Amino acid sequence: MQEKGSISIHTENIFPIIKKFLYSDHEIFLRELVSNGVDACQKLEKLTQLGENQSEQGELAVTVKLDKEAKTITVSDNGIGMTAEEIKKYINQIAFSGATEFVEKYKDKGDPKQIIGHFGLGFYSAFMVADKVEIITKSFKEGTEPARWICTGSTEFEITDAQKESRGTDIILHVNEDSLEFLEPYRLRSILEKYGKFLPIPVFFDGNEETEDKDGNKSKKGPEQINETKPLWTKPASELKDEDYLAFYKELYPFGPDPLFWIHLNVDYPFNLTGILYFPKLQNDFELHKNKIQLYSRQVFITDEVKDIVPEFLQLLHGVIDSPDIPLNVSRSFLQADSNVKKINSHITKKVADKLQELYKNDRSAYEGKWDDIGLFVKYGMMTDDKFYDRVKGVALVKNLDKKFFTLEEYAEHVKGNQTDKNEQQVWLYATDAQKQHSFTEAAKRKGYDVILFDSPIDNHFIGTLEQKLEKTSLKRVDADTADKLIEKDEALESVLSKEEEEKVKTLFEGAINDKSRTVTVAAQSPDEMPVTLTMPEFMRRMKDMQGMQGMMMGQMPDMYTVTVNANHPLTGRILKAEGEEQQQKLAQQAYDLALLGQGLLQGQSLTDFIHRSAGMLGVE
Repeated sequence: MQEKGSISIHTENIFPIIKKFLYSDHEIFLRELVSNGVDACQKLEKLTQLGENQSEQGELAVTVKLDKEAKTITVSDNGIGMTAEEIKKYINQIAFSGATEFVEKYKDKGDPKQIIGHFGLGFYSAFMVADKVEIITKSFKEGTEPARWICTGSTEFEITDAQKESRGTDIILHVNEDSLEFLEPYRLRSILEKYGKFLPIPVFFDGNEETEDKDGNKSKKGPEQINETKPLWTKPASELKDEDYLAFYKELYPFGPDPLFWIHLNVDYPFNLTGILYFPKLQNDFELHKNKIQLYSRQVFITDEVKDIVPEFLQLLHGVIDSPDIPLNVSRSFLQADSNVKKINSHITKKVADKLQELYKNDRSAYEGKWDDIGLFVKYGMMTDDKFYDRVKGVALVKNLDKKFFTLEEYAEHVKGNQTDKNEQQVWLYATDAQKQHSFTEAAKRKGYDVILFDSPIDNHFIGTLEQKLEKTSLKRVDADTADKLIEKDEALESVLSKEEEEKVKTLFEGAINDKSRTVTVAAQSPDEMPVTLTMPEFMRRMKDMQGMQGMMMGQMPDMYTVTVNANHPLTGRILKAEGEEQQQKLAQQAYDLALLGQGLLQGQSLTDFIHRSAGMLGVE
């Protein structure tokens, strides 16, 4: 038998376009061909179950064989195989209408995944790396003859009789000069391990490599299996133990610390979805942890860029998602428009919220122990997803400086007595650096105030979310004002200074500071408080932090601080009683520098002058 013909398309430009537009993703040829082989084996399994296969099924497998000398890559399977008629039906008729329209539509676009996915050109990706492709195949059906199909990258093909004893299909790629990298065993093996590590049918790689024993004797390495056919996410959760999940995590991420906990996904309605999502231990630089979720379709790896399938805040999770409802060759436009993808996105968000609630209810103490690690993405989710906020607001925690945890509702109850201002507004105080802000937190504690620790990189944003969501609640950093003014009350301390003396103190400090970006005020405070306090108003610091995070230039804009002089501190009285304005200015400068020193803002020449001045006051110089 010999037959020649033309592939049923309307233009000869199809192969150059495949090569051109798919070139950036050209390693997927192997994924496509191996996936086809797996499909052929699975179809045979199904037909055997239905009693339609009369042959001995045996051990099904796909084998990729490299022959570097012959410059060929052969992908073989022992699945259902094809007859000559089926070759003509499935291979020769590229299933789309209007190839000319296709050429015009995609000639200026470089989205390879969209081209393959839309037109089902998976098999033809072989021509990205081969200048000739052969198919030798024998159908499982009794009484059929094997056939050979040959094409050299034009629209012309040839079908002839073939010699093949066993059922299945061999696809032989004669690799072109531009793709010799694929004749290296390590390159093929790495592609197979990337895309086929968990394929459901055994996949073997035969690189035709030599191995050498300790005596120097050389021999050929045989085929090695590169995949695990029943990965953990395909098994019922009831059959698995914690050590199984931990071992699988180590397989996916060999160098990472153990995860905190995990969710086993298994949905069959209204869409199909399986997988395991792990909650990793996060560092503050959470950008390093993105793109760690692997997306599969029927155990074939697709991508680790899951932006449209998983909400952004859950991209910090690790693990595997597998859904046959997502095609192998998936484009960004498909993901954004597909209704199943949107349902998957929503389902995963709900499952994460349910897991957090379950952990909180089952063992609150253990949940609190994990909060420093999981709090980052929980807050991230609450900021970016209103539904997620509503689901987890009852199990979101804040931690105070005494390391005690509260839910949002519990904390509101905890501080309402002492931290409600004269306008019936609750004021939650927080620190971002407990050590650096120590003097301020101590001053707040002396007034009986509680202070939350907000020291994660997204807490600046999370604070704004809380103020939007919580009724009659505002948040202030503990160094946003003096302790007396952080929470405005009706009571006020009396100043021991007269109005003239207060004005004199203000003038002295303005002269000593000589900086228009510093606003000086004199206020009646407890004598136990600092003589001079340097604060930045909450709104000013938030604006500064936001602009800093957005990469805007803040160096041109001075830090606007308020300098509050404690009218009732003994040092203020001493400054007024000092002999001569020069001595008064010197003491005012010293008190101001102490406030700068407490904020870590005294440096350079000013720090040197302060040290010499201090030594002189102590009588050392």
